Amino acid sequence: MQLMVNVPMVALDPDLDPPRRQRAGDAAADLPARHAVTLAPGERAVVPTGFAIALPEGYAALVVPRSGLAAKHGVTVVNGPGLIDSGYRGELMVVLLNTGDHPVEIDRGDRIAQLLVLPVPALDLVVVDELPSAIDDRGADGFGSSGR
Repeated sequence: MQLMVNVPMVALDPDLDPPRRQRAGDAAADLPARHAVTLAPGERAVVPTGFAIALPEGYAALVVPRSGLAAKHGVTVVNGPGLIDSGYRGELMVVLLNTGDHPVEIDRGDRIAQLLVLPVPALDLVVVDELPSAIDDRGADGFGSSGR
């Protein structure tokens, strides 16, 4: 059985289709562009979505890139994933970056990113003198330490 979370949403631009999952098994809802924008190569833009949400306490949302935009046009979410805390009530915004070699036109209503809602535990960071052992032999080995 799948967990269902109700997230209140306000349409700041009622002419746009609301964010939704495209298929029943999809993990995230597509976010639309409220305004058209052209991204030159290397250019970034903050693109409003026309929607605001109220995440329940104990949840956060991540704004993640759409694989089609990334693969076909080199457009990604700069701070991907972007983090939306449960206390935020403003318009959802997406920071897009064109990493490709050609300008990319985003039209009003185009799906530009995805919104992934996740449960998050309460966090209590505790300063200790020594960390407990890792469950494997990784220890302090860093990024890329497991090979190719």
